[in-house]
Amino acid sequence: MSTTKLVEGVFAVNKPKSISSAQVLRDLQHSFNRSALFAPWLEAEKTRRVEESKRQRQRRRDKRIQVKLGHGGTLDPMATGVLIVGVGKGTKLLQDFLTCTKTYEATVLFGAATDTYDVLGKVLSKAPYTHLTRENVEAALNKFRGPINQKPPLYSALRMDGKRLYEYAREGKEIPREIQERPVTTESLELRQWLPGGCHPYTWPDEEADEEEKLVADRVLHLEAASDNEKDKLPSTQNTLGADLAQGTKRRREVEDEDDAEIGITPACKRQEICPTPTMSGARHDSGSSNGVTAPAARTQTTAEPQTSPEKLPSTVQPPAARLSMTVTSGFYVRSLCHDLGQDVGSLGIMSELVRTRQADFELGRNVLEYNDLCKTEDVWAPLLVQMLDDWREKMARKEEDAPDRDETPEPS
Repeated sequence: MSTTKLVEGVFAVNKPKSISSAQVLRDLQHSFNRSALFAPWLEAEKTRRVEESKRQRQRRRDKRIQVKLGHGGTLDPMATGVLIVGVGKGTKLLQDFLTCTKTYEATVLFGAATDTYDVLGKVLSKAPYTHLTRENVEAALNKFRGPINQKPPLYSALRMDGKRLYEYAREGKEIPREIQERPVTTESLELRQWLPGGCHPYTWPDEEADEEEKLVADRVLHLEAASDNEKDKLPSTQNTLGADLAQGTKRRREVEDEDDAEIGITPACKRQEICPTPTMSGARHDSGSSNGVTAPAARTQTTAEPQTSPEKLPSTVQPPAARLSMTVTSGFYVRSLCHDLGQDVGSLGIMSELVRTRQADFELGRNVLEYNDLCKTEDVWAPLLVQMLDDWREKMARKEEDAPDRDETPEPS
């Protein structure tokens, strides 16, 4: 009988942008299946299957022998950051991570609402935003701290009458009844950075919903579209956005069954103190149209103009954005927070970037495997993975030692 130590347990990987959580697992599985590190595990699994009853073998859907993997909470394709992964027997412990607290850094872009509550959706409505300041957005955050009731987005994997909500949305059908609010808790919520319009890379999507889609969304979301008077107040770049939309653009948002954009533009202002450098943990600012949306063109300055402060920016300035940091409980939708915050400050809002910086004891920059390391040779990623799994086992052992003995009866006082 082999005494080779099997590589099993729980670790975390830094998920990159634009791929699903399920695809991360497939990529990991591809690397693990052909590695020397997991060869003993695959051989043990082969032996175990031989010893299975005939009935068990017949019920097995996947006949291939592959390293068993699962994740402890989905991240949307546009999100990056901590994705907890269970390997082998570690998959049985993933349920515990679904109920733990998570820390996120998110960017909300004001002035528009989409059907998905983020930049990957279709624009449903636009609203004024020139009245927004760091101070009134910070004041509005008080409403979202502590225990709150939150309504999940229509594009979510929650089920209603046996059907996922995003399936109703994709089919253009109304949901059978109102989406119910759910109790969640925001343990902390802070505005980390205020980004004036024209001083950041975030833009609204180009694709607008058609009239029928807007009617369905309005009945579901109760979204109040900007009135004609409000639209007249919008800067020209807001009024004309979408006038030259490309026809037939394919929807790019993907919602996973398990669970539940940045674009470079030329700043309208030049001074560094006016345009703070956007910073976000674990985020990568790629140039070009990485998420399939195109930025509205910034103003071309043909003559020198006097420098202006943020308060005196021209009325054609693009919408402001805000970077938020939050620690929340299970079931919290950051997209819903961005949507609700936009309405609460007298405008609209969409999520334009999301990074999960921590989940349970796993934190970016401390004990999370970098996804790019998997593209390197096994002698690079294997020692890192083994060390992470060893650290996790030691931590689990300490927790078991510190836990009170269940069989121990407390003495009466």
